[in-house]
Order: sequence, then structure tokens, then C-alpha cells
Amino acid sequence: MTEQYYEYDGPFLNLHEVIQAARLNLAQGPWEYITGGSETETTVRRNRLAFDKLAIRPRVLRDVSGVDCSTTAFGRKLRLPVITAPVGAQDLIVEGGGATCGIGAGRFGCGQMLSSVSEPGLERVAEAAPDTLRIYQLYVRHGAEWVDEQVKRAIDHGYCAFAITVDVQWFSRRERDIAKRWKRKSRLRSGDWEHQSSFCWDDVKRFKDTHDIPLILKGIQTAEDADLACQHGANWVYVSNHGGRQIDHGQGALEFLPECVAAVDGRAQILFDSGVMRGTDIVKAIGLGADLVGIGRLACLGLAAAGAEGLVRTLELLEDEVKRTLGLMGVRHWEEIEASQFCPGQPTAEPHVFSAFPLLKMPFDGDAP
Repeated sequence: MTEQYYEYDGPFLNLHEVIQAARLNLAQGPWEYITGGSETETTVRRNRLAFDKLAIRPRVLRDVSGVDCSTTAFGRKLRLPVITAPVGAQDLIVEGGGATCGIGAGRFGCGQMLSSVSEPGLERVAEAAPDTLRIYQLYVRHGAEWVDEQVKRAIDHGYCAFAITVDVQWFSRRERDIAKRWKRKSRLRSGDWEHQSSFCWDDVKRFKDTHDIPLILKGIQTAEDADLACQHGANWVYVSNHGGRQIDHGQGALEFLPECVAAVDGRAQILFDSGVMRGTDIVKAIGLGADLVGIGRLACLGLAAAGAEGLVRTLELLEDEVKRTLGLMGVRHWEEIEASQFCPGQPTAEPHVFSAFPLLKMPFDGDAP
């Protein structure tokens, strides 16, 4: 194996260098928006702790000369089992917002889930990234007829699936934003949250009875709701705690992934996010039963570092980490991962949003991460 990372002649040889560049490029408000969570940010830390508590048991003397970390989803081959998770206000992070994200994701060869509160809107993102595997994510801010119209727009513009976020019944307290008196512009007006608050399983049933597009329910955090999602016809169960940005004092997402996978029991496919920062995180999530993994903060940091090319480079670095991890585990492809290759491990660092990067050194404007 050659040390391929030295052949790259750009500015980023490690992911922590991407984060450093993003910090230099972002004003304080957008930086806090990306990196923060809700209230005490306990859930943010537990997301990282959940990854740190899972150790890898490598196998040796296996032929791993040809490691393939690609996968197939929605009838498309993806270079990694990764999508960029939906993040609102991406236009405050990078010029072009969701369109730039779609361009970068497609250029690398992974998928994009576009947030309904991210400019420049689904039509212009489709125009900018027509060949990218695109999924549309909705916050419900009006009634059933309005939802139907959003579905039609998504289908008409080539989105392959439709996601509804279900863990935002109430909007959380983002205390980093509050403390800085920072208000982001939003396509979702505060008065519209009543529709999200009243959205329920009957609405999911109505969606499935009305539309043929694959449905993803994003924000499932328990076995009980994973089972209900399948009962109501969800094609994908998106296991996520919103990256620690909604309910505070929740479990780390990787902790409740296995119970959700067991409850789904093959009736739907599994998408996972929350706390994913390294290639080993992707390997652990897939090893515990996810089919695809979403990256939110990390994708935004790549975009902030260097636009679409910054996202491409972030994904290339993740791919390199994934490939090396699989090879060192004695695994050539995802199907070869065995449950016995994971075990409890002792965390070695105090968890926080950037604890996966021990070499990260940069100013935080007086605020510890």
C-alpha cells in the first residue's frame, strides 16, 4: 500500500486542517450555528462519546489487497455509503448554499439531502447539480395540500426520495446563538411551527396513500418509533438526534442505532447521522446496521473551508480513512464486516464536538469547543 495522502498537492492533508480553514473563513455567528447544539449540549457530547466507547477488533491474515468502500442506494452507485445531511442556512456558510453542496457531493460521487430551509431552493439546486443523487427534506410548515405541492416539485425536479423530519415538534433552544444575539434568516417562519407540532402518524399514512416516491422519516430515536415507521410504510428509517441540536440530554445516536435496526428487522433501510466526524465513525455505523451515513457539520465545514472543492476534499479524506480502516480490520467490502469486530472500549478523551481531532489547534474566540 502506498502512502497516497502525500500525493495530494492541495492545502488539506487531514480533516483537522479543513476545520481550521473553515474557522478562519466563518464569522462568529455561522461558526456557532454549525458547531453548537441545544441548551447544555449534552447530546452533542454524548454523540461523540458513543463512538468513542465502541472499539474495533481487527482480523489479520486476510486478503485485503482490493478494498471497495462503494455501495448502491436508490439505484445508484455511490463512492461511499454517505450523503450530505440536510442543513439549513447553508448560504450563510458558503456562496451558493445548497447548490454548492450538491455540486460538491456529485463531483465526489455521494448523495445530497437538501434541507427545505436551505437556499437557493430545490429547483435551483437541481439545475446546479442535475446528475447528483438528490433527496429533498421537508419541515412541515403548512397543511396537507402544501405538503403535496412540495412532493410534486421534488419529483418534477428529479429528487429520488422525500424525507420528512420528525424530531422538530418544538424548536430547541440553541444557546450559542442566543448568547451571541445571532439570528439567522430562515425560510421557515416561527409562526409555522404549529404544523410541524401537529404532524403525526396519520399524516404519514396519508402521505404513503397519496405518493409513490420513497419516504424517509428523519429523527427516529427509539425502537418503538422505528417499528411504527415501518408499520406506516416508511421506506427508510433515518436514525438521528439532529446532531444534538434538538432534545438536550438525549442518548448518543450510535447507542440507539442497534435497537432501531433490530426493530426495523429488514422492513426498511437505515440511514444514520449525528456526531459523524471520521472514517472510523462511518465504519462503526455501517457495522452496526446502517445502510447510509449522513454527514452534516463536517460537510458544512468542508464547504466553509473551500466551497465545493472543500467538500470534495473532505469526502476524499473520509474515503481514505474508511478504506484504511476496512483494510486493517481484514475487510474488503461492507458485507464482510462481522458483529464480533466491535466491542466496548474505554474513551480516551473528554467528548465535545471536535474531540475526534486531537491535533486541532486554533483560536475559538474565547469559547472552548
